Amino acid sequence: MEYGLIKCYTNYENGDRWLRKYTGIRPLITCVLGFTATGLIPHISAAGATSSDRQYTALADAEFLWHGAEHICSYPLPPLTAGVSPVVIGRAIIENLNLPLQIFNAGLNQPPNVPCIDLGGTSANSVETGKAMSIEVVRHLFQQGLIWGKKLSQDANNYIVIGECVVGGTTTALAVLTGLGIDATGKINSSHVQCNHAQKAELVKLGLKNFQSPNPLDLIAAIGDPMQPVVAGMAIAASQNGGVLLAGGTQMLAVYALIRAIAEFEYLDWQPNNIAIGTTRWVTEDPTGDTIGLAQAITPEPILLGTKLSFTKSKYAQLRIYEQGFVKEGVAAGGCAIAASLYQNWGQNQILTAIEQVLHKMGMQPTP
Repeated sequence: MEYGLIKCYTNYENGDRWLRKYTGIRPLITCVLGFTATGLIPHISAAGATSSDRQYTALADAEFLWHGAEHICSYPLPPLTAGVSPVVIGRAIIENLNLPLQIFNAGLNQPPNVPCIDLGGTSANSVETGKAMSIEVVRHLFQQGLIWGKKLSQDANNYIVIGECVVGGTTTALAVLTGLGIDATGKINSSHVQCNHAQKAELVKLGLKNFQSPNPLDLIAAIGDPMQPVVAGMAIAASQNGGVLLAGGTQMLAVYALIRAIAEFEYLDWQPNNIAIGTTRWVTEDPTGDTIGLAQAITPEPILLGTKLSFTKSKYAQLRIYEQGFVKEGVAAGGCAIAASLYQNWGQNQILTAIEQVLHKMGMQPTP
């Protein structure tokens, strides 16, 4: 089902209801930052050309998302294998539509140089250790998510877009999905043109080797990342008051599966029909993954939305490269594009023009 520049891929009836309810509504954009040492493993991610670059990706994205292209950032956007960070998409929309933004630090190696709420978490060890975080930290972050989800959703007319920036997060997402008994093999996405399924699967196998607990919070402590318990808690609490758009692909599908598992284990109320997952068509139509099949493997089936935004006719090679499978998503890019279409009925031309203006401010030159 298609709604202008937005396409609904699963759970059509509830997706239609969700989109109609939040058409014309100005959302609050949030972004939850986290770090896992998984992101430093060679070749695990393309969100930074080298392991050294990837140490600072979340810090750089946070600064750019908050300040924009004309600010001299402490952490410049890291060089990528190809293309430009997806943060330019979210920044273009936030800047042009004057959308409110709140950034959360769930667990970074060092605090970001932007106004943000520090949730008192820690960064995570690599997934293959099976000891990513302490259970005390995970429980604390989940409780913080519940608290902030309730606070942010007090205005029932609003909905919340919850994005993330966790380099290596599709690997921790695969670990969570696998640990919850969901067959995600060969279905997840990545920032690589060809998803590195085998590498991710081997790390997950090592991480889950000795895991036995039925508690999903224990699962996050073993093989997850600090963003996951925060966003799960936020969405559970916020869904009781209004709408939630989980802005991301594989990582937010994993969070959605966690929401159900945690709510069942902890006997918490939540409203699944108030939660949608919003990403880009570069994710939903990625031939090296199966996002739609993965969504359909989760119960209850989530509402999966995607922006049909295209960079095919962009003046900038850094954007056109997205059409070859590079980058795809991140830092709430797809969710912000969906929000722009819902709030101001922005179509292809408005969104692309806004993004290209950001690249122009960055000093990039159009390329034929």
